[in-house]
Amino acid sequence: MCKAAGRLFPGRAAPFVVITRVHLLLKMQVTDIGSREEGKIWHRKIASAKHGVLVTVIRSASARQSKTVRFLQVAFDTTGESFLAGDHHGSIYQFDIVRNRFKLVQKTGQACTALAFNLRRTTEFLVALADYSIKCFDKDTRQLVSWMRGHEGAVSSLSVHSSGTIAISTSSDTAQLWNLDTFQRKRKLNVRQSVGIQKVFFLPRSNTILSCFSDDSIFAWECDTLFCKYQLPVPQDGPRIHYRTFAVTQDGNMLAAAGRSNLLHLWCLDSRQLLRVIQMPLKVKTVRHLDFLPDSFDGGSNKTLGVLSQDGIMRFLNIQTCKQLFEIGSYEEAITSATFCPKGHHIVAVMDSGALKVYDVRSLSPEISKLPQPLLKLVTKNNMSEGSSLKVKVHTGAAQHHVKTSGSRNQTKGPLTPAVSALDDKENDLPNGLNKKRLLGLLRAFGEYPAKYRMFIWRSLLRLPENHAAFSSLTDKGLHSAYLCLQERYPIKSHKLQRSLQRVLSALAHWAAVFGETDYLPLLAFPFVKLFQNNPLICFEVVATVIVNWCQHWCEYFPNPPLNVLNLAENVLAHHDKELLQHFVTCSVTSQMYAWPLLETLFSEVLMREEWLKLFDNVFSNHPSFLLMAVVAYVSCCRTPLLLCTDKKDFEYFFHHRNSLDIGAMLKETYRLMESTPADIHPSSVLSDFEPLTQGQYPIFNKYPTFIVEYQSQEREKIRQQEVEYLRERQEVQGLHAEAVRQQAEFESWYKQQELLLQGEEQRRRILLEEENKLAQQRSRLAAMKRELKVKEISLIDATKRRFLKHQQDQRRIQLQRLDDEIQRKMSLRDQETAVAVHDLEVRQMELDAQRQQFEQQLAREQERVSQEVRAELETRRRKAEMDDSAFQNLTPRDADLNQSNKRMLEESLAEVGQMKVDADWQAEMIRRLNGAEEIHKKQKEQLANLGKQTHAKEEEIVQLMQEVEGKQWDDVVAKQAEIEEKRQTTTAVNTHRTSLIFQDTEETKQHYNKLPKSLEDSQNHQKDKRFRSPCSSRGLLHTTMNHQSVSDDSSYFSLDRGRGELDCKERVLMQEIGKLRKKIAARARATDFTSPATSSIHSLATPSPPAQD
Repeated sequence: MCKAAGRLFPGRAAPFVVITRVHLLLKMQVTDIGSREEGKIWHRKIASAKHGVLVTVIRSASARQSKTVRFLQVAFDTTGESFLAGDHHGSIYQFDIVRNRFKLVQKTGQACTALAFNLRRTTEFLVALADYSIKCFDKDTRQLVSWMRGHEGAVSSLSVHSSGTIAISTSSDTAQLWNLDTFQRKRKLNVRQSVGIQKVFFLPRSNTILSCFSDDSIFAWECDTLFCKYQLPVPQDGPRIHYRTFAVTQDGNMLAAAGRSNLLHLWCLDSRQLLRVIQMPLKVKTVRHLDFLPDSFDGGSNKTLGVLSQDGIMRFLNIQTCKQLFEIGSYEEAITSATFCPKGHHIVAVMDSGALKVYDVRSLSPEISKLPQPLLKLVTKNNMSEGSSLKVKVHTGAAQHHVKTSGSRNQTKGPLTPAVSALDDKENDLPNGLNKKRLLGLLRAFGEYPAKYRMFIWRSLLRLPENHAAFSSLTDKGLHSAYLCLQERYPIKSHKLQRSLQRVLSALAHWAAVFGETDYLPLLAFPFVKLFQNNPLICFEVVATVIVNWCQHWCEYFPNPPLNVLNLAENVLAHHDKELLQHFVTCSVTSQMYAWPLLETLFSEVLMREEWLKLFDNVFSNHPSFLLMAVVAYVSCCRTPLLLCTDKKDFEYFFHHRNSLDIGAMLKETYRLMESTPADIHPSSVLSDFEPLTQGQYPIFNKYPTFIVEYQSQEREKIRQQEVEYLRERQEVQGLHAEAVRQQAEFESWYKQQELLLQGEEQRRRILLEEENKLAQQRSRLAAMKRELKVKEISLIDATKRRFLKHQQDQRRIQLQRLDDEIQRKMSLRDQETAVAVHDLEVRQMELDAQRQQFEQQLAREQERVSQEVRAELETRRRKAEMDDSAFQNLTPRDADLNQSNKRMLEESLAEVGQMKVDADWQAEMIRRLNGAEEIHKKQKEQLANLGKQTHAKEEEIVQLMQEVEGKQWDDVVAKQAEIEEKRQTTTAVNTHRTSLIFQDTEETKQHYNKLPKSLEDSQNHQKDKRFRSPCSSRGLLHTTMNHQSVSDDSSYFSLDRGRGELDCKERVLMQEIGKLRKKIAARARATDFTSPATSSIHSLATPSPPAQD
């Protein structure tokens, strides 16, 4: 701060107040930048600041208007000396606190929503605008470097990786990863609309990305591979906080999260567990912003957390003690957001009014400014001679602060020891209010410094300048070519430690060319890199200070070991222990074997960590010659085992490995050597006093043979070029070899592929064969199943046929029974008719007897009554004619019955012929069908592969074919029925013709009766002829009876008996025909067992019923 004050007001002495510690405070003042593009931040003399506010910056819209332009975003650079601020008009200003200047660096024309510096190219910065785009500008040239688009919402935060090569932009719906070298988008994180993104940012000093979502879930991702490393468990106990803001310590080990509650969650990212829950005061309802306040002495494990609540007050508390340290802001002047300086010196707050307030952190709380108390208390307890002055320091609670001005050095206010002059006291004064003489007293008393404050004391003893800009210029040069392959020579398990060592060595090589050729430099720098791996600047300056002061004259004999320095140590050893030196000479052990291994590694190979730290507590607190005396003391303390060694390998092993040694005794021996060594051989006479590194720029280091280093550099460059050429040629050869190997591999793979193909083909053949066998087995099983189904179907069809045949037989039996009943009925009717005819014949016989008696009476009278006889004869003939007519009428129905019987027999014969034809046709059709079925079966065997697909089609074809055959059969049946109907019509015509013939015969008979009176004899002859033509004629029978009176009785009875015999004969013939018909029906029933149901139905339809018999 004193340096900063000197820069802010050149030519003036910065006022100071000398107390236990000096605080430089600037009185609060308001600066209106208006429309100016550059100017000063402060215009008045430095005075005490009110409430820690250094300055309030506002920007009025114009001189005529009282409106102010609101500032929205603030971002500090890596040095912490300047920051950027953007307002809602799109103007971005740079404020340099050290130089007391501000300037307008860009006008974007849109309100900015986020700001961030490019950590790699320090002149570039990123700004997120209201149009959802991100732009990169150069603050020196004011030119647009790049324009990045891709977001669909306002960008809420920008996070840049520590390497400066990549950045993450976050909006409510997505997070995008950008390459800052090419300004191209690498990856994009999309989430569901129901789960919004709160913040996505890089963890410091690591390659981890932390993503926080609105459902309180937090994920950690690997930066290079974007692999999810872990997820923090969502707290289930207690009320939900609804995370809205997050903060991470500088070492990246602790995460603070808060939101819509007065609770704070502290997460340990190493153990991934919820470490602590802190409850804020009841006035805090919602937390708007969180941030850890950096500290230069905590190694990145920040303990002070700033919490901005809804009331606009930012409270700072210690997360370990949960004690509130101080607060900024008020209800009247509420804070909207705050940004902390990377070094923790300043806080820039954006107020609710749109103004900027710059706070000095060291003036806000005495807890941050005061020195550690345990150190001073320990000194008070153990050094009574200086107790009065130490008690003052402890009582005041502050330490002396070393402040430089432009012209003089401040004096420490307080009681001084009378024996110590003011000049000596100035020489013993150290930065940060420490006194070297008192530290030496503390070191003599305890042998070491407290571990908690060791690094702080070392930095004060070495008076490190902390030249950030100079160190950045060295690191910006990148890795030195001499240390590109450092991991091959010095493999280290920790990659982080490896990179830190490589970075520090490269900075040293860029500082002085000799360090790029020094082989022992990694061994010398490694212990310091391990101690200060989290702060490369301090590590570099510590190593550089050690090289400049404790490694004096080491490079004069480069590239050989420093023989002049080793001779100094050997002279001291010869003075104090001649016997041991003589033993070394006897064993041909030189100082390069027993002293140089200890010096080039700075005892890191032979001492434990605590022993090494204790040793360098004393080394840094004494003259640079103390290190050489420590080497001699180490050898002297180990003289007993060394005197027993005679082999060089034993000596080499001894000085490169740890040995049992009392570090306290060694330090006492070192101090004894420092005091008892004569001045002519004392190393202090050769080595100069301690000189710290210079401020601003590091000193020039050229105490080495330049020509050798340049020659080696040239040779190394030549070797590097040759190696590059060799690597290029080797790469070409390797490329050719790789191409040959690739081709060979392709050939081998092709042959293997062919073998695999052949094997696969053979295997597929085997598989196909197995599948065919399986398919054949399945086919056989399917055929067996089909046979079983066919047998079942046939059995069902057979049962159905048998049932149908049984039904037909029952029907035929019933029909035959009906025919038998009809025959019996007709026989009974015939008997009745016969009885009636017999009765009629008896009556006729009686009449004939009566007529015969009458004729006999007439013949007895003879001639008496001739006329009467003629009349009687006429009457008798008339009566006979009537009787003949009645007899003829009785005989005519009998002839009709005979004709009907013949007709029925003819019909039956025709039906039998038609049935026999139908049977023959059906048998031919069945044979044709069987042949077709055998051909279809053969085709199905040939087309077995497509059986499944063609089965339904074949079934449909078979069904259609059967329907066609059935239709044809029906057509044949209809044709047969038509033929039968035609025959019936023919029979009807024949019967009609016969009826006409009978009618004609009747007419002729009537005509004959009309001619009967003319000629009796003609009538008798005619009756005789008629009797011969028709044996059944009643006229002939009557004429025979009349002409042959003697045999009339026998002839009448003979004609009746013959008619009855004919009826019996016909009856027997009819019964025989019925028996034959039954046999035919039974034979047809047996034949239908081999035919289809359709055939049996057609057969049943085609079979005529037997004719009814009269």
